[in-house]
Amino acid sequence: MNTPSHMLLGAAIFARPLCVATLVAALAGGLAPDLPMFAMVLCSTRVSGIPEHEVFSTLFFSESWQAVFAVDHSFFVWGSLLGLALWRRQLILRAFAGAGLLHALADFLTHHDDTRRQLWPVSDWVFRSPVSYWNPQFYGEAFGMFEVALVVGLTSFLCWRLERWRDRALVLAVAAPLLAPVLLTGSLHGLHGM
Repeated sequence: MNTPSHMLLGAAIFARPLCVATLVAALAGGLAPDLPMFAMVLCSTRVSGIPEHEVFSTLFFSESWQAVFAVDHSFFVWGSLLGLALWRRQLILRAFAGAGLLHALADFLTHHDDTRRQLWPVSDWVFRSPVSYWNPQFYGEAFGMFEVALVVGLTSFLCWRLERWRDRALVLAVAAPLLAPVLLTGSLHGLHGM
């Protein structure tokens, strides 16, 4: 799934009670597993000057990059953090860790070619989902339509439940990178890689 979708899904499920602190924590938790990838891509393309096509065709699949993705998408890392939050009764950490674990689970179900090793450090086994959030060979176009509808629904739900306009503006700002291109072009083209 695209990163804004992860963030909104995490907020809708784990920002409980729904207040600004749990909302921000859940949004951050939905974002956190993708932050190392964003940093590595930006460093490679902007600092090192490596062409984007080379980053996504070669570096992305290299052992060193996949080792990072194994940690940041590990069910065991996020599950342990969530377990700690539940044990310590920490609402903010629960919202953050729950959203991070949900992100890893959603990626487990929606990545085929670019899967992660979510069972790290126990195993390097990967599950190649029959559904890809972006690849048309694995229902990427159908999933893209579902994902846009999901984001509209999650955004509506969160805005309906939130009382303050600034909190609603935050939710709308998270949804905008995914919804704006669809609204402006009328197509799903360009959703991959968010």
